[in-house]
Amino acid sequence: MDELGRFRDRREAGVRLGEALRERGLAERDDVLVLALPRGGVPVGAEVARVLGAPLDVLVVRKLGVPGQEELAMGAIAGGAVVRNEEVLRSLDIDAAELAEVVRREADELRRRERVYRGARAAVDVSEKEVVLVDDGLATGSTMRAALKCLKTQNPRALVVAVPVAAASTCAELRGEGDADACVCLMTPEPFRAVGLWYADFGQTTDDEVRELLGALRESG
Repeated sequence: MDELGRFRDRREAGVRLGEALRERGLAERDDVLVLALPRGGVPVGAEVARVLGAPLDVLVVRKLGVPGQEELAMGAIAGGAVVRNEEVLRSLDIDAAELAEVVRREADELRRRERVYRGARAAVDVSEKEVVLVDDGLATGSTMRAALKCLKTQNPRALVVAVPVAAASTCAELRGEGDADACVCLMTPEPFRAVGLWYADFGQTTDDEVRELLGALRESG
C-alpha cells in the first residue's frame, strides 16, 4: 500500500487478497478454482491463484452499454446469462429491440475474447468446485452479478466473490441477495467514487498480458 492507502498495483492487491483467502482455509485444496474477470481482474486473480495453489481460468463478462452512452451500464452478459439494470432501462425508455441488438453485439465480442484468451482450450469445469470469482474491484456490481448468474447454472459447490476494493453498498447487496455464498473485500472506502482511485497504478491490462498470465500459471502446474 502507498502513503495514501492505495494498492500499488493489481498484483500487490492480488497477493493481499490471496492471503486473506488463505486465512479462510481456501489454500492448497483440490476443490478450489479461481476465475478472474478479464481484463483487469486477471492480474489480481493470477496472484490469488499463486497464493492459494489453485488453477486459474477466465470468465468473460461484457457490460451492456446504453446506445450513445456506452459507459452507462444497462446490464451485463456472461455465457448465456443476461443481467438487466431495470432502473436504467426504465429511466431511459430503452425498448426490447435496442437491448437485443446490444446483447447480440456484446455476445459476439464475448466469444471473440474467449477465443483470444483460451484458444482451443475448453473452459474449466466448475461442477462441485468452490469457485473464487475475482475482479480488481466492484462499483455497481452488474458484471459480477452476470458472472454469478452464469456460474449458478453449472453446479458449483460454492461461489465466493473476492475483490480488493468495492463500494460498501454493492458488497452488502451481493451478500443480502444470496448471489454469492461469501463476499470477501479488503477495503470498502467511503466515499468510494471509482475503483481506479484506490490503485496508484491502474493502467489498462492488455489481451497479451491476460494470455501471458494464463499461460504462465498453466506451465507452472
